[in-house]
Amino acid sequence: MRWSRGILRSVVLAVLLACLPFATATQNEKKEWNFDGEKVSTIARGFTAEVGQWKIVADTSAPSKPNVLAQLAKNERPVFNITFVSESNYTNVDITVKFKAIAGQIDQGGGLVWRARDAKNYYIARYNPLENNYRVYKVENGRRVQLGSTDLKSGEGWHTLRVTMTGDHIGCYYDGKQYLDVKDSTFNGAGMIGLWTKADAQTHFDDLIVNGNN
Repeated sequence: MRWSRGILRSVVLAVLLACLPFATATQNEKKEWNFDGEKVSTIARGFTAEVGQWKIVADTSAPSKPNVLAQLAKNERPVFNITFVSESNYTNVDITVKFKAIAGQIDQGGGLVWRARDAKNYYIARYNPLENNYRVYKVENGRRVQLGSTDLKSGEGWHTLRVTMTGDHIGCYYDGKQYLDVKDSTFNGAGMIGLWTKADAQTHFDDLIVNGNN
């Protein structure tokens, strides 16, 4: 059977269009924030002030000098301080951030947020130097449910958190070593990434990097 050039052209175009969604869905996007071009005492551009007091501050110990993004509020025990990267929208992610616990009597440290729908629905992996543990949770309708935990004692200063999630599989790393490996499908669609502390935990964050797709 012989096809006309018009029919052949239509067939080729249909095949190409059918392939486009797959190519878009699997293409990874990498973004980095080191906060060094930001104005001190303001929140970083593109970040939201959901809960807490998030501001750019100077820190001479920062991995990339001179600035970091700090959580400065001293809230009560049940409060989750959170900021989102407003334009982010990822399903599968590989996220890293460097952090330093500064102060906190109720809580210390902090963590990474991903697949966030809003300030009451997201995944969070955090390290707490007061409790000497590293944990991953889901927060659903404001209620936090633990998915995995490990005891981990770490020294003062800067450390690196990393989280990967593909499908329902979550991996959580601390200073380059994997400590947690869990599965959960509560939030199976794309969402925002962000940073998190609890209660009065004052923490500095630097060099946030995400590699992911939606």
